[in-house]
Formats: sequence, C-alpha cells, structure tokens
Amino acid sequence: MDPVWTTTVLLVPCVVVLTAGLFYLYSTVVGLLSKTSVRNKVVVITDALSGLGKECADVFHKGGARLILCGKSWEKLEELEDDLANASDPTLTFPSKLVLLDFGDMDSLPDVIAEILECYGCLDIVILNSSLKVKAPAQSVSLEMDKLLMDNNYFGPATLAKGLLPSMICRRTGHLLLVNSIQGKLAMPFRTAYSASKHAVQAFFDSLRSEVEEYGISVSTINHTFISASIEEAEIPSKSICSLLYSKKPLGVTPEEAATEIVKTLSNKRKEVLIAPSLPKMAVYARSFFPNVFFAVMAAGVKHAEASENM
Repeated sequence: MDPVWTTTVLLVPCVVVLTAGLFYLYSTVVGLLSKTSVRNKVVVITDALSGLGKECADVFHKGGARLILCGKSWEKLEELEDDLANASDPTLTFPSKLVLLDFGDMDSLPDVIAEILECYGCLDIVILNSSLKVKAPAQSVSLEMDKLLMDNNYFGPATLAKGLLPSMICRRTGHLLLVNSIQGKLAMPFRTAYSASKHAVQAFFDSLRSEVEEYGISVSTINHTFISASIEEAEIPSKSICSLLYSKKPLGVTPEEAATEIVKTLSNKRKEVLIAPSLPKMAVYARSFFPNVFFAVMAAGVKHAEASENM
C-alpha cells in the first residue's frame, strides 16, 4: 500500500477527533465564562413571568446574580421566588427582589423606576423582554389597541431604560439587553401595529447604543422569530409563503435556547444577535437589498392564504 495513502487514512480520523475536541473544549470554556459573568451582578428582568423570563431567572439565580424580578402579578412573582429558592443552595445565591411592573400603565413607571433603584442602589444588567402581540387586519385594530401595543412594546421599555440610565452613567457601567421580535427588522402582513412597535423599539435602542458607549454602557438587541413554550407546544405553521418566512427552528426558539443566547450576548457584549432559521434571515437581507422582491413575496403570501381559506 502507498505510504502516503496509509498516512492520510490514519491522519484524517485524528484530525476530525482533534477538531471535535477543540470545539467541545471551546464551548465548555465559553459556557463557564458565561455563567460566571453574572455572579454578584444586579440583574433586572422586566417580564420574569414569561417562559423566557423564568428561564433567565433560573439561570442567573444559579449563577449567583442579584435578581430584581418584575411582572404584573405579585402572587406569581412570589411563586417564582419560592421556586428559585427551593431549587438552589442559599449559601451560593441571593434572595430575589420583586417589583410589580405593567408597561400598560405608563403612569406607574416613575414609581417602578424608583423602586428598582432602591432594591440594591445600583444595577448592572437590564433584560427588556416584555411584549404584547396582536395579529389582525389593520382596519380592524382600534386606536386604543394601537396605543396599548405602543405602550407595552415601545414607550414602556424606552421610558424604563431612560429612567435607569442615570444610575448606569454615574457608575460608568451597565448593559441594556432588548429581546425583540424579528419584526423589528421586517414587517409581516396582519401585524401592522405590532411590527410598528417593534420597529420603534429597535430603532430606539440602536440609536441609544451610540449615545451611551462613551460611558462604558453596552446595548444589545436579540431578534428572534418567536419564543415557544416547547417544541411540542409550538404553533404548527401553515403552508403559505408568509408562514414559511416566519417558520421556526424547526417550530420555534425555546426559552432554553433564547436564555443561552442571552447569557452569551451579555458575556461577549455583542451588539446585535439574530436567532432565526436560514429563510427568515434571508428575508431580512432581501428586505434591504431587494425590497420589491420582498414585497411581492409578501403580497403573494397573503393572496395564497386567502385562497386557501376560501377553498
């Protein structure tokens, strides 16, 4: 047998194994660094009662963070606090602080901001993951619903961030992380007000990033298709073109996947992350470089969906 061929046959498996080992080692080190990056940090979660909020609370609590858990229901917040305490070692973790927060009640935000700042006197990380969704034809959505969407998805997070920023600026440190829909980058049919609110909040934090960089404050945005409770419980998409663009991985981003991405983003301070399958990612680029093609595909998807419903 040719010596060169023999050497090649022996080397290829070794290279494959070595490469796989290096990737495993790298992912392990990154995971450990990510977990330690939140230790002793004051972390605010604006919707700790959602699937993603609970997962983040669990990960950060076990990582030794000082949590400020926000939500609309005091009883459910207390239940979450008890669950976290029962599932962890009290000698290695901190008791969670609870704050009632409802972005639909804008008048309450000044008191909420003051209460959050009083919890520990400072804060390091703010995860803005609250969201309100509506899917309906534009003409059927009332002005009151439009305003409610904007309060929950734009005015609320923006007002909270502006209220907490002075504390971060004084300490010249902090990280604001917005969990946003992919519709902050492209608009989908029958989600006019929702897409508008997501575009608005995306633009706000993109603009804010440049303003606060000189103070040592990081601003990150994570855009996802949608977050499902689990793969089994995810909505099964229809076969329209729009639904294919809005399809998931394979049917959604789980809270565990999203929380892992959040921890990594906080650790490496990435400015922008897109969690989506290939087709939605292509749609984002198509919207920028081939807008007419994108609009045509969206219109065709609506017609296809209407035709399917009439059959």
